Amino acid sequence: MTMTTDPQAVGMSAPRLERIGPAMRAYVDRGVVAGINTMVIRRDQVVHAESLGWRDSEADRPMTSDTIFRIYSMTKPVIATALMLLHEQGKFQLRQPVAAYLPAFGATKVLLDGELVDQQRPLEIRDLLTHTSGLTYDFLDDSPVGALYRQARIMNDATRTLAEVSEAIAAQPLSFQPGTHWRYSVGIDVAAHLIEVLADQPLGSFLADNVFGPLGMTDTGFGVAESNVDRLAAMYGLPDLCGQNYTSGDLVAAAVSGFNEHIDVSTTYPTDTPDTFVRGGLGLFSTIGDYSRFAQMLLSDGRRGGLRSDGGPERLFSPKTLELMHANHLPAELMPFEIMGQPFQGYGFGLGSRVLLDVGRSAVQGSVGEFGWAGAAKTYYWVDPAEDLVGLFMTQYMTGPESPDADFRSLVYQAILD
Repeated sequence: MTMTTDPQAVGMSAPRLERIGPAMRAYVDRGVVAGINTMVIRRDQVVHAESLGWRDSEADRPMTSDTIFRIYSMTKPVIATALMLLHEQGKFQLRQPVAAYLPAFGATKVLLDGELVDQQRPLEIRDLLTHTSGLTYDFLDDSPVGALYRQARIMNDATRTLAEVSEAIAAQPLSFQPGTHWRYSVGIDVAAHLIEVLADQPLGSFLADNVFGPLGMTDTGFGVAESNVDRLAAMYGLPDLCGQNYTSGDLVAAAVSGFNEHIDVSTTYPTDTPDTFVRGGLGLFSTIGDYSRFAQMLLSDGRRGGLRSDGGPERLFSPKTLELMHANHLPAELMPFEIMGQPFQGYGFGLGSRVLLDVGRSAVQGSVGEFGWAGAAKTYYWVDPAEDLVGLFMTQYMTGPESPDADFRSLVYQAILD
Protein backbone atom coordinates (compact mmCIF):
# COMPACT_ATOMS: atom_id res chain seq x y z
CA MET A 1 0.00 0.00 0.00
CA THR A 2 1.12 3.54 -0.70
CA MET A 3 -0.41 6.84 0.30
CA THR A 4 -2.10 8.41 -2.71
CA THR A 5 -1.97 12.16 -3.18
CA ASP A 6 -5.07 12.04 -5.36
CA PRO A 7 -8.01 10.04 -3.96
CA GLN A 8 -9.89 10.80 -7.16
CA ALA A 9 -7.46 8.48 -8.96
CA VAL A 10 -9.11 5.61 -7.08
CA GLY A 11 -12.64 6.95 -7.31
CA MET A 12 -12.93 8.96 -4.10
CA SER A 13 -13.39 12.65 -3.36
CA ALA A 14 -10.66 14.41 -1.38
CA PRO A 15 -13.02 17.20 -0.18
CA ARG A 16 -15.56 14.61 1.00
CA LEU A 17 -12.87 12.60 2.80
CA GLU A 18 -11.94 15.81 4.61
CA ARG A 19 -15.33 15.66 6.35
CA ILE A 20 -14.07 12.74 8.43
CA GLY A 21 -11.67 14.78 10.57
CA PRO A 22 -14.13 17.40 11.90
CA ALA A 23 -16.78 14.77 12.62
CA MET A 24 -14.33 12.64 14.60
CA ARG A 25 -12.83 15.70 16.30
CA ALA A 26 -16.28 16.56 17.63
CA TYR A 27 -16.32 13.31 19.62
CA VAL A 28 -12.92 14.15 21.09
CA ASP A 29 -13.90 17.73 21.89
CA ARG A 30 -17.08 16.57 23.66
CA GLY A 31 -15.06 14.16 25.79
CA VAL A 32 -16.77 11.07 24.46
CA VAL A 33 -13.40 9.58 23.51
CA ALA A 34 -9.85 10.70 24.23
CA GLY A 35 -8.50 10.04 20.73
CA ILE A 36 -9.22 8.33 17.44
CA ASN A 37 -7.26 6.71 14.62
CA THR A 38 -8.95 6.28 11.22
CA MET A 39 -7.81 4.80 7.92
CA VAL A 40 -9.41 4.21 4.51
CA ILE A 41 -7.90 2.04 1.79
CA ARG A 42 -9.27 1.79 -1.73
CA ARG A 43 -7.74 -0.13 -4.61
CA ASP A 44 -4.61 -0.75 -2.55
CA GLN A 45 -4.15 2.96 -1.82
CA VAL A 46 -4.42 4.65 1.56
CA VAL A 47 -6.67 7.58 0.74
CA HIS A 48 -7.21 8.70 4.33
CA ALA A 49 -5.25 8.26 7.55
CA GLU A 50 -5.67 10.54 10.54
CA SER A 51 -4.87 10.59 14.26
CA LEU A 52 -6.85 12.90 16.56
CA GLY A 53 -6.74 13.67 20.26
CA TRP A 54 -4.87 11.66 22.86
CA ARG A 55 -3.92 8.07 23.41
CA ASP A 56 -3.55 9.01 27.09
CA SER A 57 -4.90 12.43 27.96
CA GLU A 58 -3.77 12.34 31.61
CA ALA A 59 -0.18 11.63 30.53
CA ASP A 60 -0.32 14.20 27.69
CA ARG A 61 0.46 11.51 25.09
CA PRO A 62 -1.08 12.35 21.72
CA MET A 63 -2.76 9.81 19.48
CA THR A 64 -0.32 8.71 16.78
CA SER A 65 -0.46 6.35 13.84
CA ASP A 66 1.59 3.76 15.75
CA THR A 67 -0.58 3.81 18.88
CA ILE A 68 -1.21 0.30 20.22
CA PHE A 69 -4.78 -0.71 21.06
CA ARG A 70 -6.47 -3.52 22.94
CA ILE A 71 -8.60 -4.78 20.07
CA TYR A 72 -10.85 -7.12 22.10
CA SER A 73 -13.20 -8.98 19.71
CA MET A 74 -11.33 -7.89 16.61
CA THR A 75 -9.13 -10.76 17.76
CA LYS A 76 -11.89 -13.13 16.59
CA PRO A 77 -11.48 -12.72 12.80
CA VAL A 78 -7.73 -13.26 13.18
CA ILE A 79 -8.29 -16.53 15.07
CA ALA A 80 -10.95 -17.76 12.65
CA THR A 81 -8.65 -17.03 9.74
CA ALA A 82 -5.73 -18.79 11.42
CA LEU A 83 -7.85 -21.87 12.10
CA MET A 84 -8.80 -22.01 8.43
CA LEU A 85 -5.10 -22.14 7.56
CA LEU A 86 -5.16 -25.56 9.22
CA HIS A 87 -8.31 -26.45 7.29
CA GLU A 88 -6.32 -25.77 4.13
CA GLN A 89 -3.76 -28.29 5.37
CA GLY A 90 -6.42 -30.99 5.77
CA LYS A 91 -6.22 -30.96 9.57
CA PHE A 92 -10.00 -30.91 10.18
CA GLN A 93 -13.43 -30.45 8.64
CA LEU A 94 -15.96 -27.91 9.84
CA ARG A 95 -18.66 -30.49 10.54
CA GLN A 96 -16.41 -32.60 12.74
CA PRO A 97 -17.23 -32.76 16.46
CA VAL A 98 -15.10 -30.54 18.66
CA ALA A 99 -14.70 -33.56 20.93
CA ALA A 100 -12.72 -35.36 18.23
CA TYR A 101 -9.83 -33.05 19.15
CA LEU A 102 -10.88 -31.68 22.57
CA PRO A 103 -12.43 -34.74 24.26
CA ALA A 104 -13.81 -32.87 27.28
CA PHE A 105 -16.54 -31.37 25.08
CA GLY A 106 -17.92 -34.82 24.43
CA ALA A 107 -19.24 -34.89 27.99
CA THR A 108 -20.63 -31.32 28.01
CA LYS A 109 -24.35 -31.29 28.81
CA VAL A 110 -27.07 -28.83 27.74
CA LEU A 111 -29.02 -26.89 30.39
CA LEU A 112 -32.68 -26.80 29.32
CA ASP A 113 -35.49 -25.75 31.67
CA GLY A 114 -33.29 -26.40 34.67
CA GLU A 115 -32.37 -29.92 33.56
CA LEU A 116 -29.06 -31.20 32.21
CA VAL A 117 -29.61 -33.18 29.00
CA ASP A 118 -27.37 -34.74 26.36
CA GLN A 119 -26.40 -32.97 23.16
CA GLN A 120 -28.86 -33.92 20.41
CA ARG A 121 -26.01 -33.66 17.95
CA PRO A 122 -22.36 -33.14 18.76
CA LEU A 123 -21.00 -29.64 19.12
CA GLU A 124 -19.22 -29.09 15.79
CA ILE A 125 -16.19 -26.99 14.92
CA ARG A 126 -18.27 -24.74 12.65
CA ASP A 127 -20.54 -23.97 15.65
CA LEU A 128 -17.58 -22.38 17.44
CA LEU A 129 -16.93 -19.96 14.59
CA THR A 130 -20.58 -19.07 13.89
CA HIS A 131 -21.68 -18.64 17.55
CA THR A 132 -24.24 -21.42 17.25
CA SER A 133 -22.47 -23.66 19.77
CA GLY A 134 -24.58 -23.12 22.89
CA LEU A 135 -21.63 -21.48 24.65
CA THR A 136 -22.15 -17.99 26.05
CA TYR A 137 -20.32 -15.11 27.79
CA ASP A 138 -19.95 -14.19 31.47
CA PHE A 139 -21.54 -10.78 30.94
CA LEU A 140 -24.64 -12.08 29.14
CA ASP A 141 -27.47 -12.44 31.62
CA ASP A 142 -30.12 -13.84 29.26
CA SER A 143 -29.32 -17.44 30.24
CA PRO A 144 -28.64 -19.12 33.59
CA VAL A 145 -25.45 -20.48 32.06
CA GLY A 146 -24.03 -16.95 32.14
CA ALA A 147 -24.20 -17.05 35.94
CA LEU A 148 -22.30 -20.34 35.94
CA TYR A 149 -19.62 -18.74 33.76
CA ARG A 150 -19.32 -15.86 36.23
CA GLN A 151 -18.90 -18.30 39.12
CA ALA A 152 -16.20 -20.14 37.15
CA ARG A 153 -14.53 -16.82 36.17
CA ILE A 154 -14.33 -17.85 32.54
CA MET A 155 -13.61 -14.33 31.29
CA ASN A 156 -11.72 -12.54 34.04
CA ASP A 157 -8.96 -14.80 35.27
CA ALA A 158 -6.04 -13.77 33.12
CA THR A 159 -3.67 -16.07 35.03
CA ARG A 160 -5.10 -19.19 33.38
CA THR A 161 -3.69 -20.57 30.16
CA LEU A 162 -5.82 -21.02 27.07
CA ALA A 163 -5.93 -24.78 27.68
CA GLU A 164 -7.15 -24.20 31.23
CA VAL A 165 -9.83 -21.78 30.03
CA SER A 166 -10.99 -24.30 27.43
CA GLU A 167 -11.25 -27.00 30.10
CA ALA A 168 -13.24 -24.66 32.35
CA ILE A 169 -15.63 -23.89 29.48
CA ALA A 170 -16.14 -27.59 28.74
CA ALA A 171 -17.08 -28.15 32.38
CA GLN A 172 -20.06 -25.76 32.08
CA PRO A 173 -23.31 -26.75 30.35
CA LEU A 174 -24.36 -25.38 26.98
CA SER A 175 -27.18 -22.84 27.01
CA PHE A 176 -28.97 -24.48 24.06
CA GLN A 177 -28.63 -27.42 21.72
CA PRO A 178 -25.83 -26.86 19.18
CA GLY A 179 -27.03 -25.29 15.94
CA THR A 180 -30.46 -24.25 17.21
CA HIS A 181 -29.79 -20.61 18.20
CA TRP A 182 -27.22 -17.82 17.83
CA ARG A 183 -25.54 -16.46 20.94
CA TYR A 184 -22.32 -14.47 21.11
CA SER A 185 -19.86 -16.58 23.03
CA VAL A 186 -16.44 -17.85 24.00
CA GLY A 187 -16.61 -20.29 21.07
CA ILE A 188 -13.64 -18.70 19.34
CA ASP A 189 -11.59 -19.06 22.52
CA VAL A 190 -12.21 -22.79 22.20
CA ALA A 191 -11.33 -22.55 18.49
CA ALA A 192 -8.06 -20.88 19.52
CA HIS A 193 -7.15 -23.82 21.74
CA LEU A 194 -8.10 -26.12 18.87
CA ILE A 195 -5.40 -24.38 16.80
CA GLU A 196 -2.85 -25.27 19.48
CA VAL A 197 -3.91 -28.92 19.46
CA LEU A 198 -4.07 -29.26 15.67
CA ALA A 199 -0.79 -27.42 15.08
CA ASP A 200 0.98 -28.82 18.16
CA GLN A 201 2.22 -25.30 18.77
CA PRO A 202 1.35 -22.46 21.18
CA LEU A 203 -1.18 -20.08 19.66
CA GLY A 204 1.04 -17.01 19.91
CA SER A 205 3.91 -18.60 18.02
CA PHE A 206 1.54 -20.11 15.43
CA LEU A 207 0.08 -16.66 14.70
CA ALA A 208 3.54 -15.09 14.59
CA ASP A 209 4.83 -17.72 12.15
CA ASN A 210 1.80 -17.94 9.88
CA VAL A 211 -0.03 -14.60 10.01
CA PHE A 212 1.78 -11.75 11.71
CA GLY A 213 5.24 -12.52 10.35
CA PRO A 214 4.22 -13.02 6.70
CA LEU A 215 2.07 -9.86 6.80
CA GLY A 216 4.65 -7.71 8.58
CA MET A 217 2.36 -7.11 11.59
CA THR A 218 5.25 -6.26 13.89
CA ASP A 219 3.17 -4.64 16.65
CA THR A 220 0.50 -7.35 16.96
CA GLY A 221 0.51 -10.02 19.65
CA PHE A 222 -0.78 -11.03 23.07
CA GLY A 223 1.40 -8.59 24.95
CA VAL A 224 3.25 -5.29 24.64
CA ALA A 225 7.01 -5.06 25.10
CA GLU A 226 8.06 -2.84 27.98
CA SER A 227 9.80 -0.54 25.52
CA ASN A 228 6.46 0.03 23.72
CA VAL A 229 4.10 0.42 26.67
CA ASP A 230 4.14 4.21 26.32
CA ARG A 231 2.53 3.71 22.88
CA LEU A 232 -0.44 1.86 24.43
CA ALA A 233 -3.74 3.74 24.43
CA ALA A 234 -5.37 4.25 27.82
CA MET A 235 -8.89 2.87 28.29
CA TYR A 236 -11.91 5.09 28.87
CA GLY A 237 -15.66 4.58 28.92
CA LEU A 238 -17.86 2.19 30.90
CA PRO A 239 -16.51 -0.21 33.54
CA ASP A 240 -14.47 -3.22 32.43
CA LEU A 241 -16.73 -5.60 30.50
CA CYS A 242 -14.53 -8.49 31.63
CA GLY A 243 -14.68 -7.47 35.28
CA GLN A 244 -15.69 -10.11 37.81
CA ASN A 245 -19.48 -10.51 38.09
CA TYR A 246 -20.08 -7.71 35.58
CA THR A 247 -23.21 -8.17 33.45
CA SER A 248 -24.93 -6.49 30.52
CA GLY A 249 -27.46 -5.12 33.01
CA ASP A 250 -24.64 -3.38 34.86
CA LEU A 251 -23.44 -1.98 31.55
CA VAL A 252 -26.84 -0.45 30.80
CA ALA A 253 -27.05 1.05 34.29
CA ALA A 254 -23.59 2.61 33.95
CA ALA A 255 -24.46 4.01 30.52
CA VAL A 256 -27.68 5.56 31.83
CA SER A 257 -25.74 7.18 34.67
CA GLY A 258 -23.37 8.80 32.18
CA PHE A 259 -20.29 6.91 33.40
CA ASN A 260 -17.30 7.66 31.14
CA GLU A 261 -13.98 7.52 32.95
CA HIS A 262 -10.37 6.43 32.61
CA ILE A 263 -10.52 2.77 33.62
CA ASP A 264 -7.87 0.20 34.49
CA VAL A 265 -8.19 -3.10 32.59
CA SER A 266 -4.68 -4.35 33.31
CA THR A 267 -5.84 -7.31 35.40
CA THR A 268 -8.24 -8.67 32.77
CA TYR A 269 -6.21 -7.67 29.68
CA PRO A 270 -2.56 -7.60 30.83
CA THR A 271 0.33 -6.43 28.68
CA ASP A 272 3.10 -8.42 30.35
CA THR A 273 2.07 -12.12 30.27
CA PRO A 274 1.98 -12.97 26.54
CA ASP A 275 2.75 -16.64 27.16
CA THR A 276 -0.15 -17.06 29.61
CA PHE A 277 -2.82 -14.53 28.66
CA VAL A 278 -3.52 -16.02 25.24
CA ARG A 279 -7.13 -16.10 24.09
CA GLY A 280 -9.26 -16.32 20.95
CA GLY A 281 -12.21 -14.03 21.54
CA LEU A 282 -10.04 -11.15 22.76
CA GLY A 283 -6.48 -10.59 23.91
CA LEU A 284 -4.59 -9.24 20.92
CA PHE A 285 -2.90 -5.85 20.88
CA SER A 286 -2.45 -4.16 17.52
CA THR A 287 -2.10 -0.90 15.64
CA ILE A 288 -4.30 0.47 12.89
CA GLY A 289 -1.47 -0.03 10.40
CA ASP A 290 -0.93 -3.66 11.41
CA TYR A 291 -4.60 -4.52 11.27
CA SER A 292 -4.90 -2.87 7.87
CA ARG A 293 -2.41 -5.43 6.56
CA PHE A 294 -4.61 -8.26 7.78
CA ALA A 295 -7.77 -6.66 6.36
CA GLN A 296 -6.13 -5.93 3.02
CA MET A 297 -5.02 -9.56 2.78
CA LEU A 298 -8.65 -10.63 3.23
CA LEU A 299 -9.71 -8.19 0.51
CA SER A 300 -6.94 -9.37 -1.82
CA ASP A 301 -8.14 -13.00 -1.92
CA GLY A 302 -5.41 -14.13 0.44
CA ARG A 303 -2.56 -12.28 -1.27
CA ARG A 304 -0.29 -9.85 0.49
CA GLY A 305 -0.95 -7.43 -2.34
CA GLY A 306 1.16 -4.31 -2.04
CA LEU A 307 1.75 -4.82 1.65
CA ARG A 308 5.29 -6.18 1.62
CA SER A 309 8.17 -6.64 -0.78
CA ASP A 310 10.62 -8.70 1.27
CA GLY A 311 10.28 -11.94 -0.63
CA GLY A 312 7.85 -13.59 1.78
CA PRO A 313 5.08 -15.87 0.55
CA GLU A 314 2.88 -14.09 -1.97
CA ARG A 315 -0.35 -15.80 -0.96
CA LEU A 316 -1.43 -16.89 2.51
CA PHE A 317 -4.87 -18.26 1.65
CA SER A 318 -6.82 -19.70 -1.23
CA PRO A 319 -9.59 -17.42 -2.49
CA LYS A 320 -12.01 -20.34 -2.09
CA THR A 321 -11.20 -20.57 1.62
CA LEU A 322 -11.95 -16.89 2.12
CA GLU A 323 -15.12 -17.27 0.05
CA LEU A 324 -16.24 -20.01 2.44
CA MET A 325 -15.36 -17.90 5.47
CA HIS A 326 -17.30 -14.86 4.31
CA ALA A 327 -20.40 -16.66 3.08
CA ASN A 328 -23.46 -16.63 5.34
CA HIS A 329 -23.58 -19.81 7.44
CA LEU A 330 -26.81 -19.05 9.32
CA PRO A 331 -30.21 -20.45 8.33
CA ALA A 332 -33.01 -17.91 7.93
CA GLU A 333 -34.61 -18.85 11.26
CA LEU A 334 -31.52 -17.68 13.17
CA MET A 335 -31.51 -14.21 11.60
CA PRO A 336 -31.30 -11.46 12.52
CA PHE A 337 -28.80 -12.43 15.19
CA GLU A 338 -28.65 -10.26 18.30
CA ILE A 339 -26.06 -9.16 20.85
CA MET A 340 -27.48 -7.89 24.15
CA GLY A 341 -30.86 -7.33 22.51
CA GLN A 342 -29.51 -5.39 19.52
CA PRO A 343 -30.45 -7.08 16.22
CA PHE A 344 -28.08 -7.02 13.24
CA GLN A 345 -30.74 -6.45 10.59
CA GLY A 346 -29.69 -7.37 7.07
CA TYR A 347 -26.67 -9.37 8.20
CA GLY A 348 -25.81 -13.04 8.28
CA PHE A 349 -22.75 -14.56 9.89
CA GLY A 350 -19.75 -16.32 8.40
CA LEU A 351 -16.77 -17.93 10.09
CA GLY A 352 -15.78 -15.31 12.64
CA SER A 353 -17.33 -12.22 11.00
CA ARG A 354 -20.71 -10.77 10.14
CA VAL A 355 -21.65 -10.65 6.44
CA LEU A 356 -23.94 -8.08 4.78
CA LEU A 357 -26.82 -9.73 2.91
CA ASP A 358 -29.40 -6.96 2.49
CA VAL A 359 -28.26 -3.34 2.30
CA GLY A 360 -31.76 -1.92 2.72
CA ARG A 361 -32.52 -3.90 5.87
CA SER A 362 -29.15 -2.96 7.35
CA ALA A 363 -29.96 0.77 7.01
CA VAL A 364 -26.28 1.59 6.40
CA GLN A 365 -24.25 2.16 3.25
CA GLY A 366 -22.44 -0.90 2.02
CA SER A 367 -22.49 -3.73 -0.49
CA VAL A 368 -23.77 -7.27 -0.41
CA GLY A 369 -20.82 -9.41 0.68
CA GLU A 370 -19.20 -6.75 2.89
CA PHE A 371 -17.83 -8.27 6.09
CA GLY A 372 -16.06 -7.25 9.29
CA TRP A 373 -16.30 -7.04 13.06
CA ALA A 374 -15.71 -4.78 16.04
CA GLY A 375 -14.17 -4.83 19.50
CA ALA A 376 -15.71 -3.98 22.87
CA ALA A 377 -13.56 -0.84 23.15
CA LYS A 378 -14.85 0.59 19.83
CA THR A 379 -12.29 -0.76 17.46
CA TYR A 380 -13.92 -1.58 14.13
CA TYR A 381 -13.01 -2.72 10.64
CA TRP A 382 -14.85 -3.72 7.52
CA VAL A 383 -13.95 -5.05 4.08
CA ASP A 384 -16.14 -4.30 1.05
CA PRO A 385 -14.96 -6.42 -1.89
CA ALA A 386 -17.49 -4.87 -4.28
CA GLU A 387 -15.97 -1.43 -3.68
CA ASP A 388 -12.37 -2.69 -3.21
CA LEU A 389 -12.49 -0.89 0.11
CA VAL A 390 -11.20 -1.30 3.67
CA GLY A 391 -12.19 0.95 6.56
CA LEU A 392 -10.53 0.94 9.99
CA PHE A 393 -11.47 2.83 13.13
CA MET A 394 -9.70 2.61 16.49
CA THR A 395 -10.27 4.22 19.83
CA GLN A 396 -10.46 2.90 23.43
CA TYR A 397 -14.03 3.59 24.57
CA MET A 398 -15.33 0.61 26.53
CA THR A 399 -18.80 -0.42 25.30
CA GLY A 400 -20.00 3.18 25.29
CA PRO A 401 -23.43 4.05 23.88
CA GLU A 402 -22.21 6.57 21.30
CA SER A 403 -21.04 5.36 17.89
CA PRO A 404 -18.32 7.45 16.24
CA ASP A 405 -17.43 4.30 14.29
CA ALA A 406 -20.85 4.31 12.63
CA ASP A 407 -20.44 7.96 11.63
CA PHE A 408 -17.00 7.17 10.27
CA ARG A 409 -18.44 4.42 8.07
CA SER A 410 -21.07 6.77 6.64
CA LEU A 411 -18.44 9.41 5.93
CA VAL A 412 -16.29 6.88 4.08
CA TYR A 413 -19.07 5.76 1.76
CA GLN A 414 -20.25 9.29 0.97
CA ALA A 415 -16.76 9.99 -0.39
CA ILE A 416 -17.01 7.34 -3.13
CA LEU A 417 -17.45 8.93 -6.54
CA ASP A 418 -17.77 5.94 -8.88
